[in-house]
Amino acid sequence: MISTFLVEHSWAVPIVFALLLAGCVLLGTVLLRAGDRGEQVTRWLAAAAVLAALALTLTPAGAQPERTCAVQFAWPSLGGVETLANIALLLPVAYFATLLTRRPVLVAAAASAGSVLIETVQALVPAIGRACDTTDWEMNTIGAVAGALLAWSIIRVRAGLAAAARRRRG
Repeated sequence: MISTFLVEHSWAVPIVFALLLAGCVLLGTVLLRAGDRGEQVTRWLAAAAVLAALALTLTPAGAQPERTCAVQFAWPSLGGVETLANIALLLPVAYFATLLTRRPVLVAAAASAGSVLIETVQALVPAIGRACDTTDWEMNTIGAVAGALLAWSIIRVRAGLAAAARRRRG
């Protein structure tokens, strides 16, 4: 599955992560300029990001993990494959949702709560073969906050540029 691919190609994970960030910035900039059409596309991208996150976390993995949740609050290696994958999981969800709502704090909080729900389902439904881990929630939340902040910064820069253009015109 995807985790096997990521482990076998761990050198590519930071590159894919950087491309995800660059793609979000580029898409966000274009979508904000596109008006109503951009908002419609952003809505579809947000929905696709949510569906992808759910598919990656709640589809059966084939393994039979323990029925307990690993509770740990150690800071994992930021260059680790699983760490970057967990950060990247909710980053686009929060990014596109913030572009739509212009509410980064609410979006980041909702995405973090969504991660708690995902981890709870993983703990309570052994048939999907997923392991519950508080570190996953922690890294998902970091990704959600990063996505919301990235979108908010693009919104603010764009607003500043528009205000400067209006002042120049008179």
